[in-house]
Amino acid sequence: MMQFKPSVLTLALIAAGASMSSYGAEEAANTQTATEEPIEVIQVTGIRRSLQESQATKMSNSSVVEAISSEDIGKLPDVSIAESLARLPGVAAQRLDGRANVISIRGLGPDFTTATLNGREQASVNDNRGVEFDQYPSELLDQVVVYKTPDATLMAQSIGGTVDMRTISPLAHGEQTFVIGARGEYNDLGALNSDSTDKGYRFNFSYVDQFLDDTLGVAVGYARMSSPNQEERWQAWGYPEHEFVTTNPKVLGGAKPFVRSSELKRDGVLAVVEYQPNDKYRSLFDLYYSKFEDQQQLRGIEIPGAWGGPAPWDPIGWANKGITATAQDNGLITEGVIKEAAVVVRNDINTRDADALSIGWNNQYQINDNWAVEADIALSRASRTDIGMESYSGTGRGNGNGATDTLGFAYDGEGRYTFSHDLDYADAALIKLGGPFSWGNPMGPDSQDGFINKPEIDDELKSMRLAAEYIFDDGAVRSIEFGVNYTEREKSKLDQGFYLTLKDYPSMVTVPEKYLLDPTSLEFFGMGNMLSYDSLAFYNDGNYIETNADTIDLSRATNSWKVYEEVTTAFVKANLETEIGGLPLTGNVGLQAVHTDQSSDGTVATVDSGSVVKTPITAGDSYLEWLPSMNLTLEVAEDQVVRFAAARTLTRARMDKMNANVNFSYDANPSDGVNWSGGAGNPELRPWLARQYDISYENYFADQGYFAVAAFYKDLENYIYNQNSDFNFGEVFPDVPGNPIGNVSQPQNGNGGYIRGIEATVQLDFGYFAPAMEGFGVYLSGTYNESEVKETADSEPTTLPGLSEKTFNATMYYENSGFQARVSSRYRSDFLGEVTKISLQRENVNIMAETVVDAQIGYDFSESGIDALYGLSVLFQVNNLTNEPFISYFGDDKRFVRDYQNYGRNFMLGVNYKF
Repeated sequence: MMQFKPSVLTLALIAAGASMSSYGAEEAANTQTATEEPIEVIQVTGIRRSLQESQATKMSNSSVVEAISSEDIGKLPDVSIAESLARLPGVAAQRLDGRANVISIRGLGPDFTTATLNGREQASVNDNRGVEFDQYPSELLDQVVVYKTPDATLMAQSIGGTVDMRTISPLAHGEQTFVIGARGEYNDLGALNSDSTDKGYRFNFSYVDQFLDDTLGVAVGYARMSSPNQEERWQAWGYPEHEFVTTNPKVLGGAKPFVRSSELKRDGVLAVVEYQPNDKYRSLFDLYYSKFEDQQQLRGIEIPGAWGGPAPWDPIGWANKGITATAQDNGLITEGVIKEAAVVVRNDINTRDADALSIGWNNQYQINDNWAVEADIALSRASRTDIGMESYSGTGRGNGNGATDTLGFAYDGEGRYTFSHDLDYADAALIKLGGPFSWGNPMGPDSQDGFINKPEIDDELKSMRLAAEYIFDDGAVRSIEFGVNYTEREKSKLDQGFYLTLKDYPSMVTVPEKYLLDPTSLEFFGMGNMLSYDSLAFYNDGNYIETNADTIDLSRATNSWKVYEEVTTAFVKANLETEIGGLPLTGNVGLQAVHTDQSSDGTVATVDSGSVVKTPITAGDSYLEWLPSMNLTLEVAEDQVVRFAAARTLTRARMDKMNANVNFSYDANPSDGVNWSGGAGNPELRPWLARQYDISYENYFADQGYFAVAAFYKDLENYIYNQNSDFNFGEVFPDVPGNPIGNVSQPQNGNGGYIRGIEATVQLDFGYFAPAMEGFGVYLSGTYNESEVKETADSEPTTLPGLSEKTFNATMYYENSGFQARVSSRYRSDFLGEVTKISLQRENVNIMAETVVDAQIGYDFSESGIDALYGLSVLFQVNNLTNEPFISYFGDDKRFVRDYQNYGRNFMLGVNYKF
């Protein structure tokens, strides 16, 4: 029977460790098969090594996968994992504070993507399950594989896909290696806040060695990053009709422009110990730890527009005397004047302190030629503490007090506005500490002088897997794998928020000299300089009185929760190797039985006599789902395959939606006749479920060249959404007068829909076609997606959050004689993305299409012929080369910009030394 045999180079790459970090039985079998062939050892480094190893991984896997491999020890192709992932077909990244942070796979957002480290699901620092990939230093990873189709042995499957981050196997590496690297970093916007920096650095080292006659392997690594980030952000409240008349053009409702400076610090540590005393037993222990700190200074002026002026419900106006329009265009007022305008000068601080720990121990034993067993235990733990502080200042306390300004504004044609002003907002004698608007009364009238959020997240995930494989001597079924996987997960959120009131309330306070900083320029939107001070130091020195928000704010009382999950998965998979019509057919069919027991601790909260009353509650559910899967690969010609896959997959509900919290309120004199209202989580939420089908054609025409085209269809069985429904409060409170039927909002499992799309990828080494083009190459991919989901049978269809209809990626490179250069571009069309709103909560908004371009150039002195410089390389990189902004908008008119974020460019210059 003819076997599908990869090329000599592919065999060499597999033997040298292209799949060396995969601990599954399939990859081990592939490696064993490959090493039986007489192969030529070929030394490959740099960009081409990364592309060739990625191609080898895709080629040899039974599932539909994409892969990124390191160019050398401690060097993935990009400065972050998410940026590398975003260059793969069908994968798109969303930027946060200028850096790629979370990803979508085949149009499905971060909620539908699972991340694993060496095959084990990871705890996360956010409110949900999605991993923030900037927690993982790219310098410590050897390979990342994206599984677009699951098999029965993939424990952390998801409807979108599974991202498996892999560390190095020291025994497969096979030689002693020490690598050290350092880079300096610079942001070209400069230091926008005087207490920030526009310069940073990165440092990393890795050590790999083998001992005891190559039976014991050790790999350790450390990576530190201090990365500057600057941003000019225009942010709008919204765009109501002028004077609130529906036939009038839209006008700016209000704005909160600011400049943000941050310094992101991250330390990562990796340790791998591998022991293989013979060809029967292999034990591997890996530990990964990262600590992540981010401090942001945000300074700006919040300007109420139309929503601060006269309105039918407020004839006077609480912040200004209305807007005089001087120019308009196609339904939008583009120039005008805000009369007698009051503003709030804000010196805000955001900090994040997060850490993640992952420990795993895997043991494999080959009992005889037919039987092999495996045991794996793991712990993943993550925690996060945030501070989001708002500090207010202005010309007087409360609405209608203090000096006002005449503010002219003009639309710039790109979604932002520029202002003109008369007052000096950097004058410490004019701008004083205290709340200039009547936003809250925690200790008396107009006593909200700021606010501080202090959410904390703790997530712990334990797992144990026992598996066995029986290998048949002959027949169409090569082997049978079966086993059981058990996980326990506990995730909690403690959401604390406090109103801040000056100790000198009701007086406004001049900023003490010791807290004053150099003024901050807001010239990017025309407001000149503003008063700047160290608000966090002022807070830490005890100058505010704190009032817990959950004692007076019903919605805050139900923001904390705990969710528990116990998941037992029994699985069986048959690995196939046969022929159809003389053509080799390989693959697998399998089944998972997944039993889930979930529960949540929460709070029932209501308001009684002006105070919030809280009562603990626990609720939950259990269920069983059957998940069949099939992956087939038919070699239709030499180095050409057709793949077909079908599976039923699940993605668990968002953990922040699974809370048991309930809040309700009663209004004795409602304007709409509805006395009762409320909101709740849903600890009985079932997972998203889908039946998915994939077909692809792959042509591997060269060692570093292939063409692939794929089509997929995902039939969503259900969809989770927030449902407003009637509830009979009279059954609980029969003696309360009024209408007993109230409205309650709660996440529910609704109707489903579909996602479908096509993908195409081309990887070319131009030297394959013409010797004169040796070293030049290109990697191109494109995806087209479309989706439709319906919350209920009667609701209008919508698209899925995270779905860009079109994504394109292009990388052009040159690598020869030690020189290397690369330009990469990634494009995604408009999509619905998740961003941060008030009180660090999350919401979905429309995000505009973007094209992000990065570039790098370097030289490896190992090919210079200078022995003293052997192992030394230099690299210059530019991220966001074209200074692409991040833009979100309201509704369908892209002139109604919600956020316009300008990040500038980041430049990095570094050296690596390998010996």
